[in-house]
Amino acid sequence: MDKPIIGISGSEIIDEGGMFPGYRRSYVNEDYVDSVVKNGGIPFIIPFTENDEVIKEQLDHVQGLILSGGHDVDPHLYNEEPLQKLGTTWPERDHFDMLLLKLAEEKGIPVLGICRGFQIINVFHGGSLYQDLSYRRGVTLKHNQGSRPDLPTHSVDVISGTHLAEILAKDKILVNSFHHLLIKDLASDLVASAKASDGVIEGLETKNGQVIGVQWHPEMLHNNEHVSYQNNLFKNLIIKANN
Repeated sequence: MDKPIIGISGSEIIDEGGMFPGYRRSYVNEDYVDSVVKNGGIPFIIPFTENDEVIKEQLDHVQGLILSGGHDVDPHLYNEEPLQKLGTTWPERDHFDMLLLKLAEEKGIPVLGICRGFQIINVFHGGSLYQDLSYRRGVTLKHNQGSRPDLPTHSVDVISGTHLAEILAKDKILVNSFHHLLIKDLASDLVASAKASDGVIEGLETKNGQVIGVQWHPEMLHNNEHVSYQNNLFKNLIIKANN
């Protein structure tokens, strides 16, 4: 059986020095590419564009989709004004990612949303976010560890009976954490599949399991043998993309 092509939604980085300061470059972090290769897929970086027709053509060439991390999601998409601790937003990329997600769901292409991608899924389906973890009431864990991307720093309880529980085959896992936005209201047509001990939703999915989202970064853990089960997220996506 041919290996499926897995599209990875791209971002842009702007050169701050060198020969071309201000020059824009399309990219994704290498860990996304390596995770797809390691688990049996063909990585295909989908470069950001504002051309909807091109986005549609891009998605026609992939069998699975990863929505990658990056900028904060524009709060206007869930009917809020920006608060003081909101980070940098990029509304054009929000549109890009949401169109990719919309088209993938319409075509039945399996989706894995990671960090920002997880948040995009919730907002696209009608949910909302806390614009910073400090706006959430109660005690909240440290959800941005700041360094050592391959080091898990807190535990997550996987909810029994969910697709995520079947994929990971575990009821408690360790994750890395690099986010300051959190889910406030989960979209009504999504299911929470994992939570941290402070109650923060860390996993979500559609009822049919075609769309899976996680708040942590499994791609950064793909070479950590102590949490090798994180690779199951990519294996599941690739298996579904081949069906």
